[in-house]
Amino acid sequence: MPITSLRRLPVLTSALLFSALCALPPALHAQSTTQPAKPQAQAQNKGKPAKDKKHDKKGDHKTVKKAPVKKKAAPEEQGEFVNFNEWKDVKRFIDEMVERNGFDRAELNKLLAQTRYLDTAIQLIKPAPSNKPKNWAAYRARFIDPVRINAGVEFWNTYGVALARAEAQYGVPMEIIVGIIGVETVYGRNTGNFRVMDAITTLAFDYPNTPNRDARMAFFRGELENTLLLARDAHIDPLSLRGSYAGAIGWAQFMPGSIREYAVDFDGDGKIDLRNSPVDAIGSVAHYLSVHGWQRGEPVAFPATVSSDNRQWEGLLNQGLEAKYTEEQLQAAGVTVSAPTLPAGMRFGLVDLQNGTGPTEYWLATNNFFAITHYNRSYFYAMSVAELGRAVAAARNR
Repeated sequence: MPITSLRRLPVLTSALLFSALCALPPALHAQSTTQPAKPQAQAQNKGKPAKDKKHDKKGDHKTVKKAPVKKKAAPEEQGEFVNFNEWKDVKRFIDEMVERNGFDRAELNKLLAQTRYLDTAIQLIKPAPSNKPKNWAAYRARFIDPVRINAGVEFWNTYGVALARAEAQYGVPMEIIVGIIGVETVYGRNTGNFRVMDAITTLAFDYPNTPNRDARMAFFRGELENTLLLARDAHIDPLSLRGSYAGAIGWAQFMPGSIREYAVDFDGDGKIDLRNSPVDAIGSVAHYLSVHGWQRGEPVAFPATVSSDNRQWEGLLNQGLEAKYTEEQLQAAGVTVSAPTLPAGMRFGLVDLQNGTGPTEYWLATNNFFAITHYNRSYFYAMSVAELGRAVAAARNR
């Protein structure tokens, strides 16, 4: 049966930037010839809890729990000093910011003099070893667990009105919104405690030596520009922004560029605040998915089996993050759908969820499945979002 809006079909059974499990070769940390030597690798980050915030909109919450006390950032989260202002590429970036966006050069120099090099971000963003087999069951177990399910029930009960309003406005089911926020931050508990300026500046100018290094550095330079514009528009200190090792911010872990383009003021307080407003996060997640192709009322995925004799289906795998094949094309390639019938006129993508040495799961993914992959380009991620939402919905109904 399809993974779909589980509030409507409660008895259904189910089957991250890049795919966190893409098979890329491991990369060594490369020294740039245009910049000074950098500090040694630090330990990995452990996220810290985020504060809750009261909302004036009636019905958007039932209770507001006392925010946990934030711990002091660990040394690896604080980073190490380098003089970014001496780096040629940074000087060029500052020139562009002054010319294109009207920033004050002296202020940018002062800001970057306070920005730290974060080797932890370099280490954490490196791809997984290519010889490590993908394991959907192990990945799933990390996210579909009692802690997230129970926290999800509490989150849904607290913000049910906002969730229902987001579903009505954007067409994204409540359980999918709950699934994303749960997978991303365990409902605001693990939003990250790295300074965003440190993480993004480091990755913008010293991304590890991977095949797509130039493209990723360009991406993070764009995010650094968006970080500075976001802080200027919101009248906040850029160094006050904290998030993940890649610079993602708040309950929904939006990159700065996504905050500027897709985040919404869903609690009606006149500002967008994904760090302290779960309601803004709810509306922003729904808006993001809607913009990226979510189709109201359509399922997410259908379980499928593949033929051992007719193996034309192998050519349908890894053909981009879009639903492009008709039911007839899939059947001709040796794909059988477990559901009695598929919705007429829909197109699908064939998705494989590898289980290490165990049997691979195959699914027919719809446009809604691929809408989730715009959030994180991973089949495992998208399916975990759908399954966590399903599990939370089922727990609420018990």
